[in-house]
Amino acid sequence: MNLLYKDINVFYTDTGKGHAIVLLHGFLENASMWNTFIPTLSKKNRVICIDLLGHGKTDCLGYIHSMELMADAVQVVLKHLRIRRSTFIGHSMGGYVALAFAEKNPDELKGLCLMNSTASADTIEKKKNRDRAIIAVKQNHKMFIRMAISNLFRPKNRVIFSEKIKQLKKEALKMPLQGIVASLEGMKIRKDREALLHFTPFKKMLIIGRKDPVLDYNSLISQTKNTTVDVVEFPDGHMSHIENESEFLHIIMHFVENI
Repeated sequence: MNLLYKDINVFYTDTGKGHAIVLLHGFLENASMWNTFIPTLSKKNRVICIDLLGHGKTDCLGYIHSMELMADAVQVVLKHLRIRRSTFIGHSMGGYVALAFAEKNPDELKGLCLMNSTASADTIEKKKNRDRAIIAVKQNHKMFIRMAISNLFRPKNRVIFSEKIKQLKKEALKMPLQGIVASLEGMKIRKDREALLHFTPFKKMLIIGRKDPVLDYNSLISQTKNTTVDVVEFPDGHMSHIENESEFLHIIMHFVENI
């Protein structure tokens, strides 16, 4: 379904009834990444999947898609659906958006799961890498997409999941150049939100891939020290929903049921 927000279309799906779960995809992904999990999750819950700005069937909104701007679009969808409180599960960039939403609307969350994501801001080196990525995207965005998606997986899994990787690339190649650049710019300037892991009352979980090529394992573990955040570790890369599919579903079902 489409909703008009600031003169652009925002696409979302709404499946099932009960406790509302908001699923937010990562960079170069879209709401379809959750399709495998919706049938099980929606048996007892209301599952909302949203295409973030510049991704999937949602249009672009300017040169920089800040995490706050994306979170505002998410809030508009939830208000439209009259959902007051929900549990967020955000993959990678979707986790950054979920944190931006939580900072602004802490009373609207029952739970927050950061999946292959981080509450810290980009390091200076990471910001430089974003700038390099923006240049690469502008030179040849198709080449950038093909390389970026493969690099999210643990090396040995690039062969095991080669068909799924092909499909991910096919979906990502539909993205407009503007959407890719705007997200990179937005991720680069995002705030550090580690305080939310310490001082928010809702249930929190962090899903980590030990061999995640994108995020630093030790940094993620240090973020959860002296917090009530549940930490779940998988042995693979940045794509836990594919590399550890059945275990991932079991973990998030358990997380939702215990809220």
